[in-house]
Amino acid sequence: MKHALSQQKFSDNLKLGVNYHRGYNLPEYSSFLLTVNDPIQSLDLTILKETVGKTPWEQLFNYPEYGLSLFYTSFGSGAIYGNELALTYFFKIYLLDRDKFKLYNRVGIGLSYVSKKYDPETNPTNIAVGSHLNIHFNAQFGGTFELTDKINLNAGLSFDHLSNANSSEPNIGMNSLTAFTGLSYYLGKRTERKIVELPKHEPRNRFYLFGSVGGKHLRSLSGEYFLANSFSLEYVREIGRIFYIGAGVDVFYDSSVPTFLESEGKSFNNQDYFQTGVHVSQTLRYNRFSLSLQQGIYVGLTNKVEDKLMYNRGIIKCNLSDNFSVRLAMKSHLHILDYPEIGIGIKLK
Repeated sequence: MKHALSQQKFSDNLKLGVNYHRGYNLPEYSSFLLTVNDPIQSLDLTILKETVGKTPWEQLFNYPEYGLSLFYTSFGSGAIYGNELALTYFFKIYLLDRDKFKLYNRVGIGLSYVSKKYDPETNPTNIAVGSHLNIHFNAQFGGTFELTDKINLNAGLSFDHLSNANSSEPNIGMNSLTAFTGLSYYLGKRTERKIVELPKHEPRNRFYLFGSVGGKHLRSLSGEYFLANSFSLEYVREIGRIFYIGAGVDVFYDSSVPTFLESEGKSFNNQDYFQTGVHVSQTLRYNRFSLSLQQGIYVGLTNKVEDKLMYNRGIIKCNLSDNFSVRLAMKSHLHILDYPEIGIGIKLK
């Protein structure tokens, strides 16, 4: 039962949890399974904070939780792939909240250190991980059951992906699906949630200009790194407080094009540095932060390196003010990562 008291200490609504994961790799190539001897095992230590409605956003998202998670993972073949230590920041949304039982979705991203990486002489079999430092993405779907006022039982499924964002080769990365179970414990008191009546949302139209810079490899196990820039003009329709749709035009600059075309025995023109396209987008917003997915097609100047019609972006954006923002994006062609980019945005209207 939650105490009808206002939150006074940091430890209020703070939980410490631990989960044990066990499962299997989801390889992009079947030959990967020949190098894996055992199931994946992972220990997930978390510290998380429940929200109680200090802002309207917390109420709109059904009082989500956020926190840090430390993963220690074995990949099923210590001699080739070693172990991973990852620290992620996560956001947890409750999809169902029924007294003692809850269903949730949790998404997190952070950095990881992998003890074994590809080496042409000492570890040539590891074609998945090309660097010790990687990005770790985690998505969970699970349930929690309240055993006592202090202790919850957790269980569910977890998907994990790690790669170096094409900063080193090889960069196939590691994917895994695991089942987990564990316990969480409240370190402090549980305080009452706040409920306020929110004013009606008025849909609005916005226009943004973004400029970004990134870098890429050509997937050739070489150390050469190429500059990649982009400019985007986007229209956004704020149809609700938390969900937006949009459309825009993109101009890309890729300095790797002449090197790639030369290796393929093809001719190069200066216009080949550039690609142009149009996209649609879907955005989920929480306070100053938003997560967007974009689907685009090349129109006019096409991509000579990947030779694909479609491109995609996953974007995390933070609004520094009403007019300025920063964002981190991952550009890809379906499941093949092209390059990461960081950029700034200006609201035009």
